[in-house]
This record gives sequence, C-alpha cells and structure tokens, in this order.
Amino acid sequence: MTLAPGLRSEVLIMVEREDTAIKVGSGDVPVLGTPRLLSFAEAATVKAVQRYLAPGLTSVGTKIRLDHLAPSPVGMHVEIAAELTEVDGRRLVFSIVAVDKRGTLVGTGTIERVVVDRERFLARL
Repeated sequence: MTLAPGLRSEVLIMVEREDTAIKVGSGDVPVLGTPRLLSFAEAATVKAVQRYLAPGLTSVGTKIRLDHLAPSPVGMHVEIAAELTEVDGRRLVFSIVAVDKRGTLVGTGTIERVVVDRERFLARL
C-alpha cells in the first residue's frame, strides 16, 4: 500500500503526572498539558504512515494547528486519532481528534508533515 488519504492510527494514553501542565511548564493545573497532547498527536501521525514509507525515508513535522478544548485530569484515558487527509507530493496533512473515555472532545487540529530522506536530513544538521 502507498501513502494515501484514509490511513489512520490511534494512540490511547492515560494521563500521568508527567503529562500535566504543571510538570511540562505550560500552566499551573494538574491536567493534560497542551504540549503533551501535541506530542501524542504527532506520535499518532508517525504511527499512521511509518510502515508505508520506503526504507531510508521518514517524515518530519512542519505545521501544526491544535485546539485544546477540554481538560483531562490525571488518570483519565484519552484516545488521540490521526487520519491522513491529503497527500501533495512529499507533504502529508493529518486531521487530529482527541476524545476522553467519557466521550468528551478534548482536542482537534491538523498536523502537516513532509517526507524526507533520513540521511540527507541528518547531514544538514
């Protein structure tokens, strides 16, 4: 199979103390911090396409829009789903939806990634 719209992946997490806004420095409340929600969302995008990339290729994040809509306390389970919605050459666009175990919409957004040759990318560092 090739990279095509419709590829999906989910990441199911339980909010840990290390994931809170307090711990990651993005606020002073003991709920899922927005940077951690973003990190889990990016992990879902990577998981959705990694097995479809040719050897030596990887993808890197380039653009993010994330709306963090509801708090998730420590112990809450949250599922973050990524769906590939657009492929434009090397550019990949994903739709992100995060929902907690109560059915509350925690977050939505889009993440764009670009497919790159891993060695050439690292050689530029």
